[in-house]
Amino acid sequence: MGSTPFFPILAKQKSDLQPRFNSRLLGDRRKAASSNGVSDMSLKSIVAALALAGSCAASAHAETAKPLTFVERLTQAGAPLTVRPQGFSGPGAAILSEAVNASRYVLVGESHHSREIPAFTTNICRLMAPGGLTAMVVEIGPEAAGVVNARLRAPNREQQISDFMRAHPDAMAFLNGRDEGQTAADCAGLAGPNFKLWGLDQEFFGVSGYLFEQMLAAGPGPLASAQIKALAEQERAATQAALASGSPFDLFLLKVTDATLDQAGTAIDQDGGERAKALFAALRETRAIYQGSRTRTGDSNGRRARLMKRTLAAHFAEAPQARLLMKFGAYHLYKGYNPLGQRDLGNFVAERADGEGVKSLNLIVAGAKGALGGYAGVGRQVTAKTFDGTTKDGDWRKDVMLARPSNAPASDWFVVDLRQLRSADLEALTPEWRALIRGYDLAVVAPELSASTVLGARDAP
Repeated sequence: MGSTPFFPILAKQKSDLQPRFNSRLLGDRRKAASSNGVSDMSLKSIVAALALAGSCAASAHAETAKPLTFVERLTQAGAPLTVRPQGFSGPGAAILSEAVNASRYVLVGESHHSREIPAFTTNICRLMAPGGLTAMVVEIGPEAAGVVNARLRAPNREQQISDFMRAHPDAMAFLNGRDEGQTAADCAGLAGPNFKLWGLDQEFFGVSGYLFEQMLAAGPGPLASAQIKALAEQERAATQAALASGSPFDLFLLKVTDATLDQAGTAIDQDGGERAKALFAALRETRAIYQGSRTRTGDSNGRRARLMKRTLAAHFAEAPQARLLMKFGAYHLYKGYNPLGQRDLGNFVAERADGEGVKSLNLIVAGAKGALGGYAGVGRQVTAKTFDGTTKDGDWRKDVMLARPSNAPASDWFVVDLRQLRSADLEALTPEWRALIRGYDLAVVAPELSASTVLGARDAP
Protein backbone atom coordinates (compact mmCIF):
# COMPACT_ATOMS: atom_id res chain seq x y z
CA MET A 1 0.00 0.00 0.00
CA GLY A 2 1.34 3.45 -0.87
CA SER A 3 1.77 6.14 1.76
CA THR A 4 -0.22 8.87 -0.03
CA PRO A 5 -3.75 7.96 1.34
CA PHE A 6 -2.51 8.03 4.96
CA PHE A 7 -2.13 11.81 5.15
CA PRO A 8 -5.73 12.84 4.20
CA ILE A 9 -7.10 10.35 6.76
CA LEU A 10 -4.84 11.77 9.45
CA ALA A 11 -5.87 15.31 8.53
CA LYS A 12 -9.56 14.38 8.70
CA GLN A 13 -9.15 12.81 12.15
CA LYS A 14 -7.44 15.94 13.39
CA SER A 15 -10.17 18.25 12.02
CA ASP A 16 -12.94 16.12 13.62
CA LEU A 17 -11.32 16.37 17.03
CA GLN A 18 -10.43 20.04 16.88
CA PRO A 19 -13.94 21.60 17.44
CA ARG A 20 -14.58 19.46 20.52
CA PHE A 21 -11.15 20.32 21.91
CA ASN A 22 -11.60 24.06 21.21
CA SER A 23 -15.10 24.07 22.79
CA ARG A 24 -13.84 22.41 25.95
CA LEU A 25 -10.83 24.75 26.12
CA LEU A 26 -13.02 27.84 25.66
CA GLY A 27 -15.40 26.71 28.38
CA ASP A 28 -12.53 26.18 30.75
CA ARG A 29 -11.15 29.63 29.93
CA ARG A 30 -14.55 31.28 30.53
CA LYS A 31 -14.82 29.68 33.95
CA ALA A 32 -11.31 30.82 34.83
CA ALA A 33 -11.99 34.31 33.52
CA SER A 34 -15.22 34.64 35.50
CA SER A 35 -13.53 33.61 38.71
CA ASN A 36 -10.75 36.14 38.10
CA GLY A 37 -12.99 39.05 37.13
CA VAL A 38 -12.08 39.01 33.42
CA SER A 39 -14.93 40.05 31.11
CA ASP A 40 -16.15 38.07 28.08
CA MET A 41 -15.07 41.00 25.89
CA SER A 42 -11.50 40.78 27.18
CA LEU A 43 -11.48 37.04 26.62
CA LYS A 44 -12.67 37.52 23.06
CA SER A 45 -9.83 39.99 22.47
CA ILE A 46 -7.29 37.51 23.78
CA VAL A 47 -8.65 34.73 21.56
CA ALA A 48 -8.58 37.06 18.52
CA ALA A 49 -4.99 38.03 19.25
CA LEU A 50 -3.96 34.40 19.55
CA ALA A 51 -5.70 33.58 16.28
CA LEU A 52 -3.93 36.47 14.53
CA ALA A 53 -0.56 35.36 15.87
CA GLY A 54 -1.20 31.83 14.66
CA SER A 55 -2.19 33.11 11.25
CA CYS A 56 1.01 35.22 10.98
CA ALA A 57 3.15 32.25 12.00
CA ALA A 58 1.51 30.04 9.37
CA SER A 59 2.03 32.75 6.76
CA ALA A 60 5.70 33.12 7.69
CA HIS A 61 6.16 29.34 7.48
CA ALA A 62 4.54 29.29 4.02
CA GLU A 63 6.94 32.00 2.85
CA THR A 64 10.03 30.16 4.11
CA ALA A 65 8.81 26.93 2.49
CA LYS A 66 8.40 28.54 -0.94
CA PRO A 67 10.26 26.29 -3.42
CA LEU A 68 13.36 27.60 -5.15
CA THR A 69 13.35 28.14 -8.89
CA PHE A 70 15.59 25.83 -10.88
CA VAL A 71 18.04 28.64 -11.61
CA GLU A 72 18.23 29.36 -7.87
CA ARG A 73 18.99 25.70 -7.25
CA LEU A 74 21.75 25.88 -9.86
CA THR A 75 23.20 28.92 -8.08
CA GLN A 76 23.22 27.01 -4.78
CA ALA A 77 24.91 23.99 -6.38
CA GLY A 78 27.50 26.02 -8.27
CA ALA A 79 30.43 28.37 -7.89
CA PRO A 80 32.52 30.66 -10.10
CA LEU A 81 35.82 29.28 -11.39
CA THR A 82 38.85 31.22 -12.57
CA VAL A 83 40.89 29.36 -15.22
CA ARG A 84 44.47 30.54 -15.73
CA PRO A 85 47.51 28.86 -17.33
CA GLN A 86 48.97 28.14 -13.90
CA GLY A 87 45.82 26.47 -12.56
CA PHE A 88 42.33 26.96 -11.13
CA SER A 89 41.28 29.43 -8.47
CA GLY A 90 38.09 30.86 -7.01
CA PRO A 91 35.29 29.04 -5.14
CA GLY A 92 34.76 26.52 -7.95
CA ALA A 93 38.37 25.33 -7.68
CA ALA A 94 37.60 23.61 -4.38
CA ILE A 95 34.69 21.68 -5.94
CA LEU A 96 36.89 20.52 -8.81
CA SER A 97 39.99 19.66 -6.80
CA GLU A 98 38.08 17.66 -4.19
CA ALA A 99 36.24 15.65 -6.85
CA VAL A 100 39.32 15.07 -9.02
CA ASN A 101 41.60 14.09 -6.14
CA ALA A 102 39.09 11.49 -4.94
CA SER A 103 38.83 9.81 -8.37
CA ARG A 104 40.85 7.16 -10.18
CA TYR A 105 39.14 7.94 -13.49
CA VAL A 106 38.40 11.52 -14.54
CA LEU A 107 36.33 11.87 -17.72
CA VAL A 108 36.07 15.20 -19.54
CA GLY A 109 33.19 15.33 -22.02
CA GLU A 110 33.75 18.28 -24.32
CA SER A 111 32.81 20.33 -27.34
CA HIS A 112 35.60 19.70 -29.88
CA HIS A 113 38.07 22.13 -31.46
CA SER A 114 38.26 24.98 -28.98
CA ARG A 115 41.31 26.63 -27.50
CA GLU A 116 39.94 26.97 -23.98
CA ILE A 117 38.85 23.41 -23.17
CA PRO A 118 42.32 21.94 -23.85
CA ALA A 119 43.76 24.59 -21.50
CA PHE A 120 41.16 23.60 -18.90
CA THR A 121 42.19 19.95 -19.35
CA THR A 122 45.84 20.82 -18.77
CA ASN A 123 44.82 22.16 -15.37
CA ILE A 124 43.02 18.88 -14.64
CA CYS A 125 46.37 17.20 -15.36
CA ARG A 126 47.94 19.54 -12.81
CA LEU A 127 45.50 18.28 -10.20
CA MET A 128 45.96 14.60 -11.08
CA ALA A 129 49.72 14.36 -11.65
CA PRO A 130 50.84 14.53 -7.98
CA GLY A 131 48.65 11.50 -7.20
CA GLY A 132 49.79 9.61 -10.30
CA LEU A 133 48.54 9.83 -13.88
CA THR A 134 49.12 6.80 -16.09
CA ALA A 135 47.64 7.93 -19.39
CA MET A 136 45.36 10.32 -21.18
CA VAL A 137 42.71 8.41 -23.11
CA VAL A 138 41.65 10.20 -26.27
CA GLU A 139 39.23 10.05 -29.20
CA ILE A 140 41.68 8.89 -31.87
CA GLY A 141 42.72 5.49 -33.17
CA PRO A 142 45.53 3.40 -31.62
CA GLU A 143 47.80 3.94 -34.64
CA ALA A 144 47.26 7.70 -34.53
CA ALA A 145 48.05 7.65 -30.81
CA GLY A 146 51.29 5.85 -31.62
CA VAL A 147 52.23 8.64 -34.02
CA VAL A 148 51.62 11.30 -31.36
CA ASN A 149 53.38 9.35 -28.59
CA ALA A 150 56.50 9.00 -30.74
CA ARG A 151 56.69 12.81 -31.04
CA LEU A 152 55.17 13.85 -27.72
CA ARG A 153 58.35 15.03 -26.05
CA ALA A 154 60.25 16.21 -29.13
CA PRO A 155 61.40 19.85 -29.02
CA ASN A 156 59.99 20.34 -32.54
CA ARG A 157 56.83 18.34 -31.85
CA GLU A 158 54.51 20.68 -33.74
CA GLN A 159 56.68 20.62 -36.85
CA GLN A 160 56.85 16.83 -36.78
CA ILE A 161 53.07 16.51 -36.48
CA SER A 162 52.64 19.07 -39.25
CA ASP A 163 54.97 17.12 -41.55
CA PHE A 164 53.12 13.90 -40.81
CA MET A 165 49.74 15.44 -41.59
CA ARG A 166 50.96 16.93 -44.85
CA ALA A 167 52.26 13.50 -45.89
CA HIS A 168 49.04 11.78 -44.74
CA PRO A 169 46.10 14.21 -45.03
CA ASP A 170 43.24 13.45 -42.64
CA ALA A 171 45.09 10.51 -41.11
CA MET A 172 44.28 11.79 -37.63
CA ALA A 173 41.54 13.75 -35.87
CA PHE A 174 41.73 16.11 -32.89
CA LEU A 175 45.36 15.48 -31.88
CA ASN A 176 46.47 17.27 -35.03
CA GLY A 177 44.92 20.33 -33.38
CA ARG A 178 47.43 22.88 -32.15
CA ASP A 179 45.83 23.25 -28.71
CA GLU A 180 45.03 19.55 -28.24
CA GLY A 181 48.62 18.68 -29.02
CA GLN A 182 49.91 21.24 -26.56
CA THR A 183 47.70 19.82 -23.82
CA ALA A 184 48.98 16.30 -24.48
CA ALA A 185 52.59 17.52 -24.33
CA ASP A 186 51.94 19.54 -21.17
CA CYS A 187 50.30 16.57 -19.46
CA ALA A 188 53.26 14.38 -20.41
CA GLY A 189 55.60 16.90 -18.80
CA LEU A 190 53.50 17.03 -15.64
CA ALA A 191 52.90 13.28 -15.30
CA GLY A 192 56.42 12.03 -16.01
CA PRO A 193 58.27 9.78 -18.46
CA ASN A 194 55.88 6.82 -18.36
CA PHE A 195 52.82 8.84 -19.34
CA LYS A 196 51.25 7.97 -22.72
CA LEU A 197 48.20 8.61 -24.82
CA TRP A 198 45.80 5.72 -25.28
CA GLY A 199 43.78 5.96 -28.48
CA LEU A 200 40.53 3.96 -28.43
CA ASP A 201 38.59 5.06 -31.49
CA GLN A 202 38.52 3.86 -35.06
CA GLU A 203 41.19 5.51 -37.20
CA PHE A 204 40.34 8.62 -39.21
CA PHE A 205 39.26 8.35 -42.84
CA GLY A 206 42.57 9.47 -44.36
CA VAL A 207 44.65 6.84 -42.54
CA SER A 208 44.87 4.17 -45.26
CA GLY A 209 48.21 5.23 -46.74
CA TYR A 210 49.90 5.26 -43.34
CA LEU A 211 48.50 1.82 -42.49
CA PHE A 212 49.84 0.41 -45.76
CA GLU A 213 53.29 1.83 -44.95
CA GLN A 214 53.19 0.14 -41.56
CA MET A 215 52.06 -3.16 -43.08
CA LEU A 216 54.96 -3.17 -45.52
CA ALA A 217 57.40 -2.20 -42.75
CA ALA A 218 56.29 -5.31 -40.83
CA GLY A 219 57.81 -7.54 -43.53
CA PRO A 220 54.86 -9.47 -44.98
CA GLY A 221 55.34 -12.41 -47.36
CA PRO A 222 55.30 -12.03 -51.16
CA LEU A 223 51.56 -12.62 -51.65
CA ALA A 224 50.53 -10.07 -49.04
CA SER A 225 53.24 -7.63 -50.07
CA ALA A 226 52.05 -7.53 -53.67
CA GLN A 227 48.46 -6.86 -52.63
CA ILE A 228 49.42 -4.17 -50.11
CA LYS A 229 51.56 -2.36 -52.68
CA ALA A 230 48.68 -2.39 -55.15
CA LEU A 231 46.36 -0.93 -52.52
CA ALA A 232 48.94 1.73 -51.64
CA GLU A 233 49.11 2.84 -55.26
CA GLN A 234 45.33 3.20 -55.39
CA GLU A 235 45.41 5.12 -52.13
CA ARG A 236 47.90 7.70 -53.45
CA ALA A 237 45.72 8.42 -56.47
CA ALA A 238 42.60 8.69 -54.30
CA THR A 239 44.31 11.09 -51.89
CA GLN A 240 45.25 13.44 -54.74
CA ALA A 241 41.65 13.43 -55.94
CA ALA A 242 40.40 14.14 -52.41
CA LEU A 243 42.84 17.00 -51.96
CA ALA A 244 41.60 18.52 -55.21
CA SER A 245 37.91 18.17 -54.34
CA GLY A 246 38.14 18.53 -50.58
CA SER A 247 35.66 15.67 -50.20
CA PRO A 248 36.45 12.84 -47.78
CA PHE A 249 34.27 10.58 -49.95
CA ASP A 250 37.04 10.67 -52.55
CA LEU A 251 39.54 9.13 -50.13
CA PHE A 252 40.58 5.51 -50.61
CA LEU A 253 38.79 4.26 -47.50
CA LEU A 254 35.40 5.34 -48.80
CA LYS A 255 36.03 4.68 -52.51
CA VAL A 256 37.53 1.19 -52.52
CA THR A 257 35.20 -1.74 -53.13
CA ASP A 258 34.64 -4.61 -50.75
CA ALA A 259 35.70 -7.02 -53.49
CA THR A 260 39.12 -5.34 -53.73
CA LEU A 261 39.59 -5.52 -49.99
CA ASP A 262 38.42 -9.14 -49.86
CA GLN A 263 41.06 -10.12 -52.41
CA ALA A 264 43.79 -8.33 -50.48
CA GLY A 265 42.56 -9.81 -47.21
CA THR A 266 42.90 -13.34 -48.53
CA ALA A 267 46.56 -12.77 -49.37
CA ILE A 268 47.29 -11.00 -46.08
CA ASP A 269 45.75 -13.91 -44.17
CA GLN A 270 48.06 -16.28 -46.02
CA ASP A 271 51.46 -14.71 -45.41
CA GLY A 272 50.97 -11.18 -44.08
CA GLY A 273 52.02 -11.87 -40.51
CA GLU A 274 50.26 -10.83 -37.31
CA ARG A 275 51.07 -7.12 -37.49
CA ALA A 276 49.84 -6.71 -41.06
CA LYS A 277 46.70 -8.70 -40.30
CA ALA A 278 45.93 -6.51 -37.27
CA LEU A 279 46.43 -3.31 -39.27
CA PHE A 280 44.26 -4.56 -42.13
CA ALA A 281 41.53 -5.51 -39.65
CA ALA A 282 41.70 -1.98 -38.21
CA LEU A 283 41.31 -0.52 -41.69
CA ARG A 284 38.24 -2.65 -42.41
CA GLU A 285 36.65 -1.86 -39.05
CA THR A 286 37.22 1.86 -39.62
CA ARG A 287 35.67 1.60 -43.08
CA ALA A 288 32.64 -0.32 -41.77
CA ILE A 289 31.93 2.33 -39.11
CA TYR A 290 32.16 5.21 -41.59
CA GLN A 291 30.15 3.40 -44.21
CA GLY A 292 27.41 2.62 -41.71
CA SER A 293 27.31 6.24 -40.59
CA ARG A 294 27.23 7.48 -44.19
CA THR A 295 24.42 5.18 -45.30
CA ARG A 296 22.59 5.25 -41.95
CA THR A 297 22.44 1.47 -41.90
CA GLY A 298 23.25 -0.87 -39.07
CA ASP A 299 24.36 0.44 -35.69
CA SER A 300 27.51 2.44 -36.41
CA ASN A 301 27.36 4.36 -33.11
CA GLY A 302 26.99 1.15 -31.15
CA ARG A 303 29.72 -0.55 -33.15
CA ARG A 304 32.05 2.36 -32.46
CA ALA A 305 31.25 2.32 -28.73
CA ARG A 306 31.90 -1.41 -28.52
CA LEU A 307 35.22 -1.03 -30.34
CA MET A 308 36.36 1.63 -27.88
CA LYS A 309 35.33 -0.50 -24.90
CA ARG A 310 37.26 -3.50 -26.22
CA THR A 311 40.36 -1.41 -26.81
CA LEU A 312 40.17 0.12 -23.34
CA ALA A 313 39.66 -3.33 -21.80
CA ALA A 314 42.87 -4.49 -23.51
CA HIS A 315 44.75 -1.56 -21.94
CA PHE A 316 43.28 -2.37 -18.53
CA ALA A 317 44.47 -5.96 -18.89
CA GLU A 318 48.03 -4.63 -19.19
CA ALA A 319 47.68 -1.86 -16.57
CA PRO A 320 44.86 -2.81 -14.16
CA GLN A 321 45.74 -0.08 -11.62
CA ALA A 322 45.98 2.72 -14.17
CA ARG A 323 44.80 6.17 -13.17
CA LEU A 324 43.32 7.84 -16.22
CA LEU A 325 42.25 11.18 -17.61
CA MET A 326 39.82 10.67 -20.49
CA LYS A 327 38.83 13.37 -22.99
CA PHE A 328 36.10 12.68 -25.56
CA GLY A 329 33.12 14.35 -27.17
CA ALA A 330 30.42 14.86 -24.56
CA TYR A 331 28.03 12.20 -25.89
CA HIS A 332 30.62 9.47 -25.31
CA LEU A 333 31.00 10.09 -21.59
CA TYR A 334 27.47 9.99 -20.20
CA LYS A 335 26.69 7.45 -17.51
CA GLY A 336 23.71 5.28 -18.39
CA TYR A 337 22.26 5.80 -21.85
CA ASN A 338 23.54 8.84 -23.75
CA PRO A 339 21.35 11.03 -26.01
CA LEU A 340 22.11 8.67 -28.91
CA GLY A 341 20.67 5.74 -26.99
CA GLN A 342 24.07 4.12 -26.40
CA ARG A 343 25.77 2.91 -23.25
CA ASP A 344 29.09 4.41 -24.20
CA LEU A 345 32.51 4.79 -22.57
CA GLY A 346 31.30 7.00 -19.74
CA ASN A 347 28.99 4.27 -18.52
CA PHE A 348 31.60 1.55 -19.09
CA VAL A 349 34.18 3.30 -16.92
CA ALA A 350 31.70 4.29 -14.21
CA GLU A 351 30.57 0.67 -13.88
CA ARG A 352 34.19 -0.52 -13.74
CA ALA A 353 34.93 1.97 -10.97
CA ASP A 354 31.93 0.74 -8.99
CA GLY A 355 33.11 -2.83 -9.37
CA GLU A 356 36.61 -1.91 -8.22
CA GLY A 357 35.37 0.08 -5.26
CA VAL A 358 36.95 3.31 -6.51
CA LYS A 359 35.53 6.60 -7.76
CA SER A 360 35.10 7.95 -11.25
CA LEU A 361 34.23 11.54 -12.10
CA ASN A 362 32.25 12.41 -15.22
CA LEU A 363 32.34 16.12 -15.98
CA ILE A 364 30.99 17.96 -19.02
CA VAL A 365 32.69 21.14 -20.26
CA ALA A 366 31.07 23.51 -22.75
CA GLY A 367 31.00 27.14 -23.78
CA ALA A 368 28.07 29.49 -23.40
CA LYS A 369 28.87 31.09 -26.76
CA GLY A 370 31.77 31.73 -29.14
CA ALA A 371 33.23 29.64 -31.94
CA LEU A 372 34.47 26.09 -32.53
CA GLY A 373 36.60 24.74 -35.35
CA GLY A 374 34.60 22.92 -38.01
CA TYR A 375 35.80 20.39 -40.58
CA ALA A 376 36.36 22.17 -43.90
CA GLY A 377 37.59 19.39 -46.19
CA VAL A 378 40.51 17.03 -46.79
CA GLY A 379 43.79 18.70 -45.87
CA ARG A 380 42.06 22.02 -45.17
CA GLN A 381 42.32 24.31 -42.19
CA VAL A 382 39.25 24.21 -39.99
CA THR A 383 36.72 27.03 -40.23
CA ALA A 384 35.33 28.86 -37.22
CA LYS A 385 31.68 28.00 -36.56
CA THR A 386 29.96 30.48 -34.23
CA PHE A 387 27.31 29.54 -31.68
CA ASP A 388 25.39 31.19 -28.85
CA GLY A 389 23.67 28.96 -26.32
CA THR A 390 22.57 31.93 -24.23
CA THR A 391 19.91 32.89 -26.77
CA LYS A 392 18.22 29.49 -26.92
CA ASP A 393 15.32 28.81 -24.57
CA GLY A 394 15.73 25.43 -22.94
CA ASP A 395 19.51 25.28 -23.56
CA TRP A 396 21.21 24.08 -20.39
CA ARG A 397 24.12 26.46 -20.93
CA LYS A 398 21.75 29.42 -20.81
CA ASP A 399 20.39 28.25 -17.46
CA VAL A 400 23.92 27.93 -16.06
CA MET A 401 24.88 31.41 -17.18
CA LEU A 402 21.73 32.82 -15.56
CA ALA A 403 22.80 31.10 -12.33
CA ARG A 404 26.19 32.87 -12.23
CA PRO A 405 26.41 35.52 -9.50
CA SER A 406 25.91 38.98 -10.97
CA ASN A 407 29.12 40.21 -9.35
CA ALA A 408 31.31 37.42 -10.80
CA PRO A 409 34.03 38.61 -13.21
CA ALA A 410 32.93 38.29 -16.84
CA SER A 411 35.85 35.96 -17.58
CA ASP A 412 34.98 33.49 -14.82
CA TRP A 413 33.66 30.05 -15.68
CA PHE A 414 30.91 28.43 -13.61
CA VAL A 415 30.94 24.95 -12.04
CA VAL A 416 27.70 23.20 -11.09
CA ASP A 417 27.80 20.14 -8.83
CA LEU A 418 25.09 18.10 -10.52
CA ARG A 419 25.19 15.52 -7.75
CA GLN A 420 23.39 18.01 -5.49
CA LEU A 421 20.46 18.14 -7.90
CA ARG A 422 19.73 14.41 -8.04
CA SER A 423 17.50 14.39 -4.96
CA ALA A 424 15.14 16.92 -6.52
CA ASP A 425 12.13 16.08 -8.67
CA LEU A 426 13.85 15.49 -11.99
CA GLU A 427 10.59 14.85 -13.81
CA ALA A 428 9.77 18.55 -13.53
CA LEU A 429 12.89 19.42 -15.57
CA THR A 430 13.53 19.37 -19.31
CA PRO A 431 14.68 16.07 -20.86
CA GLU A 432 18.10 17.64 -21.51
CA TRP A 433 18.58 18.55 -17.86
CA ARG A 434 17.33 15.15 -16.67
CA ALA A 435 19.85 13.38 -18.89
CA LEU A 436 22.64 15.73 -17.86
CA ILE A 437 22.05 15.38 -14.12
CA ARG A 438 21.89 11.60 -14.36
CA GLY A 439 24.74 11.29 -16.84
CA TYR A 440 27.35 13.67 -15.41
CA ASP A 441 28.63 14.62 -11.96
CA LEU A 442 29.84 18.15 -12.68
CA ALA A 443 29.00 20.66 -15.41
CA VAL A 444 31.48 23.41 -16.27
CA VAL A 445 30.61 26.30 -18.59
CA ALA A 446 33.08 28.79 -20.04
CA PRO A 447 31.63 32.23 -20.82
CA GLU A 448 33.09 32.09 -24.33
CA LEU A 449 35.13 29.71 -26.51
CA SER A 450 37.34 30.41 -29.50
CA ALA A 451 38.17 28.09 -32.40
CA SER A 452 41.41 26.15 -32.48
CA THR A 453 43.45 25.40 -35.62
CA VAL A 454 45.04 22.23 -37.03
CA LEU A 455 48.64 21.50 -37.92
CA GLY A 456 49.70 20.47 -41.42
CA ALA A 457 46.80 22.03 -43.31
CA ARG A 458 47.47 22.51 -47.02
CA ASP A 459 45.68 24.25 -49.87
CA ALA A 460 44.10 22.22 -52.61
CA PRO A 461 46.42 21.98 -55.67
